[in-house]
Amino acid sequence: MATVDDSAAQDADIRIPLVDFSCWDKGSQEERLKIAQNLVAACKTVGFVYIVNHDISPDKLSQAFSWSKKFFDLSPEQKLSAPHPEGSSAHRGYSWPGLEKVSQVMSDKDDPELAKKLRQITDYKESYDIGSDQDVYQPNVWIPEETLPGFRAFMTEFYWECFAAASNILRAIAIGIGLEEDYLLKIHSGHNNQLRLLHYPPLPAAALESEQFARMPAHTDWSSITMLFQDDVGGLEVEDINRLGYFVPATTIKNAIVMNVGDLLQRWSNDELRSTSHRVTLPPLSDRFAGADRMVSERYSIPYFLAPDVTSVVECLPTCVSDEKPARYLPITQGEYNRMRSQMHYPDKATEPGTGAAY
Repeated sequence: MATVDDSAAQDADIRIPLVDFSCWDKGSQEERLKIAQNLVAACKTVGFVYIVNHDISPDKLSQAFSWSKKFFDLSPEQKLSAPHPEGSSAHRGYSWPGLEKVSQVMSDKDDPELAKKLRQITDYKESYDIGSDQDVYQPNVWIPEETLPGFRAFMTEFYWECFAAASNILRAIAIGIGLEEDYLLKIHSGHNNQLRLLHYPPLPAAALESEQFARMPAHTDWSSITMLFQDDVGGLEVEDINRLGYFVPATTIKNAIVMNVGDLLQRWSNDELRSTSHRVTLPPLSDRFAGADRMVSERYSIPYFLAPDVTSVVECLPTCVSDEKPARYLPITQGEYNRMRSQMHYPDKATEPGTGAAY
């Protein structure tokens, strides 16, 4: 089992494992195999893992959060110079509070009443989504260079540094489940990934407690894997695999990657690797509230979603299928799967900034 950092999940029913990648680049074959085995063990049991001593420097992470704050400090008019496209086919540009609704419901058409009920609770967050500039399916929507000089150049560089770190994680997973090191990378060119800057504005704790607003409702990710960088405010919670519906804090470890298995990798692995539900809600510590209104501190996080190329076919991996455990899923392209999962998150028509109401 991977090394556990007890301070990272004190008093929790589950422990999120911690895997040290310091020996990955120059370690022996045995050391690399051990890292891979520990990582896969965490993916099979919890579905979440802290990764430390990865290739993204603390200085680069500090710069990324600084640029994120600069972006969200812009005026609404400046941020809306790069609006998220209408509908759910592209995840690029700026999404204002109330536009996106995170949910496990696949589509408004599957359960219209439930979808309508879920949309009555606004996800009080704003985001800015970035992809590869070579992605012809989801073109980037950049704010003008004069609005925030240097932003595009930094985020483009950071996007590819994240892909390099994610590539090592995919290599380790492949080794850990008995595949050739680059097996999974063959259909992960990096051009179908998503870098997301997330800002949760401050709001009264009572607004979350009464479910007038949500920060990020419980969900699983659609990707192969997600790498998350978070500030020290807290609020990320992971579902206890032994008590479904019960969530425990994923406490921040400075500069660590919080990596989790996505639904596609669970599907790929024939359910051997676990895509675990998680959410963002009230931070666990009382000192995160301030003033008579018990204002919840603002929170910043940066997830990076790693996905296969759009036309690639996802089918159960050869080492995860046997006569005793036949394939549970039919093959599907990443593009087909993405369309199926994205329909609920964004309405068919754009919504008015700040209201969450269709116009």
